[in-house]
This record gives sequence, structure tokens and C-alpha cells, in this order.
Amino acid sequence: MPDQSTASAFPAPARNPREVLLFGLTPPRTETAPERVAEIAERTLARVEALPVDALVLYDIADEADRNPQPRPFPFAAMLDPGDYLSEHLQRWERPAIIYRAVGKYGQDELRTWLESAPDHVLTVFVGSSSADAEVRTSLPDALRVHGEVRPDLPLGGVTIPERHASRGDEHQRLIRKQDAGASFFVSQIIYDIGAAKNLASDYRYAVAEQGSAAAPLVFTLSLCGSAKTLSFVEWLGVDVPSWVRNEILHAEDPLAWSRQHAVNAARELADFCRYLGIPFGFNVESVSSRKVEIEAAVELTHQIAEILDRG
Repeated sequence: MPDQSTASAFPAPARNPREVLLFGLTPPRTETAPERVAEIAERTLARVEALPVDALVLYDIADEADRNPQPRPFPFAAMLDPGDYLSEHLQRWERPAIIYRAVGKYGQDELRTWLESAPDHVLTVFVGSSSADAEVRTSLPDALRVHGEVRPDLPLGGVTIPERHASRGDEHQRLIRKQDAGASFFVSQIIYDIGAAKNLASDYRYAVAEQGSAAAPLVFTLSLCGSAKTLSFVEWLGVDVPSWVRNEILHAEDPLAWSRQHAVNAARELADFCRYLGIPFGFNVESVSSRKVEIEAAVELTHQIAEILDRG
């Protein structure tokens, strides 16, 4: 295994840059009244400020209707711009924040302007189109080029999809190409298939070692699934849910509790494997539900995963 001192540090002031913990959420809907947005922001801050996380993730939501010809289980709702929501409503958040950008929604000038004005404590993750046929204003390669020209010092992350590695076998090469283009960390799509995630981590670790470079942090996203409708939406998004996991979610007496335990087990297994490989890693607990019971379960999951990680 490589010397741990050569491992890439997560670009945030984490107590231990090798094992990081993030908490991801969506901004309120654009139709939300201003006073209601302020209320949501205050409740959000009260919740996340007490969490043992290194950074807050704010997602940029796109329609993605081209992803799947089947009807969307939940209707699409436009959300407030994540960067604006952070700067205008979450000013009290002092730790790093990671702003997702679905780059196809923006012109290059818009991305350029945002990159130029982003605060120093902000990181970003660029997300490409949901399908090859999608109409985009800026492609992911062009967005990466703009970042390199305008703000190469702004820590840039990329998305990784372990299931895509299972079907195509080349996801680790995608990571290397994105790393060469400026990405310094990667955040996965929601993971239910632990084996696919381990395969990707292993192939990536040995590929970067072969070319003499260090692995960037792999941050695995975990999300709870407490109902059949949520499960159908996760699958609509393209997440591969193994049949045994699907069966338990559909038949467990308490699907949400079962899902949380599965996420804890997944975190423990992936943490042990990444430590064995000697690569930097972390977890992103996704909390995008508006249901109080699911929000509280995501908060509890975050505390449970913090206990798994080396936070010394």
C-alpha cells in the first residue's frame, strides 16, 4: 500500500483529511414565499450546525426528463439556485460548502461569472448531462475548461457512478480523466450496491498507482429509502438497487429503520476497504426529503457514520 502521507487531502479543513463527512440537501422550491424560505433556512441551520460534518452540500436540481422514458414518480419542481441560497440565507454557515452545478443549465458566461464571485470557503461539483441526447448550454468538458481558465484554485469535484463501472468497466478511467482536467475529489451517486462501489475504488486505486499519481478522495453518497414510492424514484434516477435490498425495503416492518441500518453497514464495509487500499475517502449523507421522520433519520445516520470514521 502507498505511504499515507502521499494521499491527496480533501480540499476542506477537515480534522482528518482522509476520512470526511458531508451532509447534502436541496434548496427550497422557487415557488416558496420569501418568508417561508427564511423559516426553512433557519431550521436547516439549526439542524446542520449541530452535525459533525466537514462540509454542507447543496444540490443543483435539473429536470432530467430525458434520463428515463417512464413517468417520473415525483413531479419535477424547480429549486432556488444553490449558490444564491447559501449566500443569501445560510450566511451563518462557516464551514465549507459544496455547490453542485448542473452545467448544462448554464451558459459559459454564467458559469464564468459565478466562478469569479464564489467565496473562498465554497467548493463546487460539476455535473454533466443526464443523457447523451440532452440539449445543453455548456458541456462538461467545456465547463471544466472554463474552471481551469477562470478559477483553478476553486476546489472542483466530479460525480462518479459505480453502477456505470459495473456495466462498462471504465469508470475509473473517467475519474482519472476528470482528475487530469482539474477535479480534486469525487462524490458518488447514491450507493446501494456496495460491491460496485468496492470494484470502482479498487480499480481506481491501482490505476492511479500505475501512472504514479495519488488517488483523489472518493466520497460515497448514502441516502435513506423509507417507502415504495421513494424506491421507485431512486430507480427512476438510474440507481442500481440490488434485488435483496429492494425486497427488504418493500417488505421490512420498518423500511426506514432497515434502510438506515443498511447504510451504516455499507459505510462500515466501504470504510474498512478504503483504509485497506490506502485511499482517501468519506461519506455524503443525502437528505432531500421534506418528511420530518426522514430528515431526523438522516441526521441520526450522520451521527452514526461519524462514529465509524477516524475523526481524531
